[in-house]
Amino acid sequence: MATRRARPLKAPDKLVFLLSFVPYLLEQRVVAVPEAAAHFGMTDDEIRDAVRLIATSGLPGSTGTYQPNDLFDIDWDAFEDDDVIVIVHHVAIDDAPRLSAREAAALIAGLQYLSASPENQGSASLASLMAKLTAGASAAPSRLAVAETEADASLALIRGAVSVGRQIEFDYLNARGEGSRRRADPLRIISQDADWYLQAYCHTREDVRNFRVDRMSDLVLTDEPVGDHSQHAVPDTLFQRSDSDLDVVVDVSPSTLSLLADYLADSRAREVGGRLRVTLRLAHVHGLKRLVAGLPGLVTVVSPPEARAAVAEWAEAGLAGYREVEASEIPRTTGSDDI
Repeated sequence: MATRRARPLKAPDKLVFLLSFVPYLLEQRVVAVPEAAAHFGMTDDEIRDAVRLIATSGLPGSTGTYQPNDLFDIDWDAFEDDDVIVIVHHVAIDDAPRLSAREAAALIAGLQYLSASPENQGSASLASLMAKLTAGASAAPSRLAVAETEADASLALIRGAVSVGRQIEFDYLNARGEGSRRRADPLRIISQDADWYLQAYCHTREDVRNFRVDRMSDLVLTDEPVGDHSQHAVPDTLFQRSDSDLDVVVDVSPSTLSLLADYLADSRAREVGGRLRVTLRLAHVHGLKRLVAGLPGLVTVVSPPEARAAVAEWAEAGLAGYREVEASEIPRTTGSDDI
C-alpha cells in the first residue's frame, strides 16, 4: 500500500526523485504503478504524473529540435489499460560515464573480501552490487579471487567464540617479538585501519588486553564459558595510555597530523621548517617502526635518541635486504677458463 504524503514534493526533491525513477524503471523493465508507488513512498497519481512528464523529456538532436527518437517513449497501451509502466525508448542514459574494467575489478575484489567475512556470507545485497558493477563496466572486468589469509581464518574463529561466549587459547607474538601462550575470554572485535584487534580478558595477565589478530596463531576454541567481567572496565577506545608509555617527538607533514590523532600525547604543535612538531605516545619503540613505514617521508623522528636509533637501524636493515637482492641479480661474467 502506497504511503501518502501531506504535501507535494518541492522542485529540488522532485528532480532527485526523477533522477532515481528513470534508472529504476529501466532496471525493472516492467513495473506496475502501485508497485512503483510503494517503492518510492508516493501515491499512484504522483507516479502516473511522473511517467507522463518523462514521456515529454528527451535530448534535442543536431537540428536543435525534438524528433521522435529524441524523446522517451513508453508503452501507452500497457500504461493506460493495465496501469503498467514499460519504457520502450530512452535517450541520453547510455551516455553516462562508466567504470573501466580495472576500476570495476578493483571494487568487485573489495566486495568479495567483504563477502568472505562471517557476517556478510550469503549477502544478497553484496551479490547484487557485484553483478551491477560487472554489467555496468565499459568492458568485462578481470576475474579476481580474494584468497583467505590466516588472519581471516583466525577472525572467523574469534567471531564464533564471541557469539557463543566461550574461551579461546592461542599463541601470541607481541610487537617486541616475544611469544607466549594465552587463554582469554573474548569480549569484542575492533578494526583499526587495515588491522583487526580482539579485546579480551587475558587470564595470563588477569586484565583486559588488546590482541592484534594477525599476531595470533594456533587458535583453539575451548569448552569453557567466558566469565563475568562486569567489574573490569572495557575501554571505549582501542589504545589506552599507561605510565610505561614512551613519548616520541616527531616532525610531521601538516596533512598527516589527522592520521596520528590516536597517538598524540597532547594537542600542542609548533611549526618547524614547514612541518609540525608534535609528541606521540607509544607503548614501545617497536611500534614506531611500523608507524613510520606507513607514512614514508612524512614523519621524521626527533627524539629520544633510542627511538631515532631504532628506526634508523630498522630502515638500514630494509635497505640491506634490497642490496642483497640486487647483488644476486647481477649476471656473473664468464671467462674463457669457465667454458
